[in-house]
Amino acid sequence: MRTDFPAAQRLLSWYDRHRRDLPWRAPPGRRAAPYRVWLSEIMLQQTTVPAAAPYFLAFTERWPTVQDLAAASLDEVLVAWAGLGYYARARNLHKCARVVADQHGGRFPETEAELLDLPGVGAYTAAAVAAIAFDRPATVVDGNVERVVARLFAVEEPLPGVKPKLRALAATLTPQARPGDFAQAMMDLGSGVCTPRKPKCMLCPLAEACDAREAGIQEELPRKSAKADKPTRRGVAYWLINPHGDVLLRRRAEDGLLGGMTEVPSTGWAEGAPPDARAVERAAPLAASWRTLPGSVRHTFSHFHLELGVVAARAGEDWARADGIWVPLDQLGGQALPSVMRKVVRHALAHAQPSPP
Repeated sequence: MRTDFPAAQRLLSWYDRHRRDLPWRAPPGRRAAPYRVWLSEIMLQQTTVPAAAPYFLAFTERWPTVQDLAAASLDEVLVAWAGLGYYARARNLHKCARVVADQHGGRFPETEAELLDLPGVGAYTAAAVAAIAFDRPATVVDGNVERVVARLFAVEEPLPGVKPKLRALAATLTPQARPGDFAQAMMDLGSGVCTPRKPKCMLCPLAEACDAREAGIQEELPRKSAKADKPTRRGVAYWLINPHGDVLLRRRAEDGLLGGMTEVPSTGWAEGAPPDARAVERAAPLAASWRTLPGSVRHTFSHFHLELGVVAARAGEDWARADGIWVPLDQLGGQALPSVMRKVVRHALAHAQPSPP
């Protein structure tokens, strides 16, 4: 990239004309509230802007300040988060809100180092909050920024190993003035102009300085290391109805995948063939006349695919012995069910015909 090219100035001028209107952004010339920046950045981790926006609006309407969020119960937060995925973020969000409220008087720290001490705040989020909320000259690097930087400097080493180099190069561009606007400008540039496919180079304010464009390799960058195929795990979920018409749910352990969320009970999830009839019977929450429902539920997590068969039964007089909670069908929407379990519920409701007690 040309070192004599005023990249920051050109990009900020472009941003002033073309900035996206996003619910967490402050109006031009005003600094964003730290709570809103932090909340949006946590939601945007591994989530798209269109998916995160309605959750952000719902959260800020229900909990307008970090103190309000801290006063909520974890269950309330998990229910509100349900469907957004990566549920460790929601648990850390709640922990962080309580730390800010209890230990910092409801005020977010201003420096990257202090922000990094908060639960669930990593290098990217700390830099984003420091730059956007406090106008600190922090280098904010997400996937969009990595792509822009890889093309500007024609970096051909593949991701993810080249991430530290891209961050170091991005730091050479970060200005002392308006670093928060610059960070958001880089994100907007990557989102709308320097796109993964068919980048709109003719519209790019940094086109003259782009080494990849000059070499004609902009669409090839950033390169990525080949990903290993995701394994497929399989299991069986139990749709159990008691004599009152309630369905059995249980809460997952706090640690691990979907920690603290509510689930339809299931066998373990393992690679290989689905559990056989004997294994399904052994893992059942109660002895009952289980019948296999047609079809299966499929879901993809970040590191594996999941296929769940569903068996259904009506509990007998021993229904109260089951380990879990019984929830009326019309109250399932108020439970902290992750996306995969919402799929199980929809599948069961579509295929499990009521059977006589």
